[in-house]
Amino acid sequence: MCKIRKNALLGLVATCLSFLACSEEIDTSARYVFTENTVVSYLEKHPDDYSEYVELLKKVPVSRRSQSTLYQLMSARGNYTCFAPTNDAIHEYLQQLVDTGLIAEPTWAAFPDSAKLDSIRQVIVKNSIIDGADLESQRFLISYFPTQKNGTLPLANLCEHKLTVSWPDDELDEYYINGVCHIDSRNRDIELLNGVVHQIHKVIAPNDVTAATYFETLLDEKREGILLFSRALQACGLLDTLSVERDEVYEDLYERGLIPNLEHFLHKGFVDPRPNQDAHAYAPPHRLVGFTLFPETDEFWRSQGIDPQATDALERLTAWIVDNHQYSDEYQLVADNDYTSPRNMLYQWVTYHILPMRLQADKMVYHENEYGYSWHNPHRYVCPVYEYYTTMGARRLLKLYESSMSNGVCLNRFPVIDNGRKGTGKEISCDAQKVGCRVDREGPLTVVNDISNANIFPIDAPLSYSDVVRNNLARERIRFDGMALFPEAMTNEIRKKDSNQEQFMHIYIPPNSVYQYFENMSVNDDAMFVYFNGYHYDWENYTNDEMKAIGNYDMTFTLPPVPRRGTYEVRYKVIATGARGITQVYFGSDPNHLHVTGIPMDLRVTLENPLTGWEADSPDDMDYNAEVDHRLRNNGFMNGAVSITRAGSTSYTERWNSICLRRILLRETLDPGKTYYLRLKSILDQQTNELYMDYIELCPKEIYDNPQTPEDIW
Repeated sequence: MCKIRKNALLGLVATCLSFLACSEEIDTSARYVFTENTVVSYLEKHPDDYSEYVELLKKVPVSRRSQSTLYQLMSARGNYTCFAPTNDAIHEYLQQLVDTGLIAEPTWAAFPDSAKLDSIRQVIVKNSIIDGADLESQRFLISYFPTQKNGTLPLANLCEHKLTVSWPDDELDEYYINGVCHIDSRNRDIELLNGVVHQIHKVIAPNDVTAATYFETLLDEKREGILLFSRALQACGLLDTLSVERDEVYEDLYERGLIPNLEHFLHKGFVDPRPNQDAHAYAPPHRLVGFTLFPETDEFWRSQGIDPQATDALERLTAWIVDNHQYSDEYQLVADNDYTSPRNMLYQWVTYHILPMRLQADKMVYHENEYGYSWHNPHRYVCPVYEYYTTMGARRLLKLYESSMSNGVCLNRFPVIDNGRKGTGKEISCDAQKVGCRVDREGPLTVVNDISNANIFPIDAPLSYSDVVRNNLARERIRFDGMALFPEAMTNEIRKKDSNQEQFMHIYIPPNSVYQYFENMSVNDDAMFVYFNGYHYDWENYTNDEMKAIGNYDMTFTLPPVPRRGTYEVRYKVIATGARGITQVYFGSDPNHLHVTGIPMDLRVTLENPLTGWEADSPDDMDYNAEVDHRLRNNGFMNGAVSITRAGSTSYTERWNSICLRRILLRETLDPGKTYYLRLKSILDQQTNELYMDYIELCPKEIYDNPQTPEDIW
């Protein structure tokens, strides 16, 4: 049900009010004067369905600083998606408020004070409207809905909540918002002058509690599903961590106008093949904190002989972890009852189930421009896609993976790939011991709506950073997009926002002296750093996006951990053009004393430079191609990857473009117990030469220097 508890209501209202920062007044001169319908005029023509909703639109202001109402907003030009609740839906919602004890009877006159009345009006109305700004493409018809169940609509509603879309397996033409709010099958996709209306039969009103409050409710009610996991979180002292929703200092600075945008950024020297040369790069409006949790279910634990309700359940869980060797011997953990200790077996096991970022169901991995993929055929997977993220607790790698054979997203799956020089790039088999944990993105225990700072995705097998997992990770090339370094990019929907609105296409991250937005990146005052979203651009970047900086940049990035001690190559992908600059690379484990690595890296050098030793691939002589690859490596270069293409093509890949290349920055012995940093510093006097950053690779010697199985070209 789309219920809201009394104790959750105040949090929802406060959240909604804190985010409302719309324009001050509505330009009423821009109202349509034609005979066709606006959203408001359409609703007014159907009073039997929407009279209550129209009255609410007249009473709810656009923002705290505005005298204009949403009635005026929805009468003016724009591109709005309106999930309009029926009169019956609003009456049902009022009855729910009676059931929670907020009001005595289901009428507007029953509210004890005007503040609560205004808050409830805003909850009903602002959760129902998405503002698509100037782009007609941001009106969300059914045909634009996510194709992954529980996927989110690209833009948030006026309460800054992301709405999810789902459907019953046996009724594929029926749709629900947030899992429970049914869209009427006959009264939907109603296209109007300034938007689209979908009739819904339940008010959109997420509970909007924190993860900590959600788990506390499960514990108080002893509600089974993921109860044992909830008990472990509480015992390990993690609920306080899961109560944090946003960086209030950043919120205050942004509200006071102290977080700047980068105005007219293309005039400052950035290169972007787009017509709008007067564009701004916008600073993020929020710095939200988020989490993603992957719990085993109580059903699984009962199959292992552990009763989630038992008083000794945590002791038995710890014993199970020890007996099944679900840990790494290297960490020298203690299996006692001091669960809050970082050295405790249960603490390390639980924290490996948590990512310090909020991943949406359809953004765990990115199908964008991998080999064989097409935006027009989004369910056809050819080449597997994956992400590597760093978990909470001790810094450890977690691999997220999806292929045509994986039956969805899996954690720590290690399959066999057809990755020969004439291979298909497809997964061809997977050993039963390496299939990993399948992530449930659709089931009844999946939570993607009612928690304000987290998503919960149950898994079908136990997850641990065991020696087996570490060994498997240590036998593969670890390729990660630069934006994967930053949990804030996922939580705040900076990375790969599904929108071409200007404020989402180019994101400006100010220097540290203004505010350190990305914890894993240090930006100096003389640098201008911009993330290029590349939404539906035809680029040969990993996941079709990129990061750039200009000025006298001096930037340091925290790298993810390696799985095992050993010798690794650190590689850096480049698209070499005349717009790039020359960068000195530094590396090490002490961010204040990093050592110089090699000669300065000229990001303008393409593979066609005689110094590289490159020749174009022969279509027939694979041995000669391997010889050229060896020559390139001796000079510190590599071709691009076959798996990365332009718009998912199978005939035009990164490998076959001489401006797409990988630079081998260093070969060093790296330790999983240390944190390593990469510093990139401009050595040119010019202010307009770009630092380009796409993806980085950590490749173990067993891969790049294996005489029996040479490294694949994918």
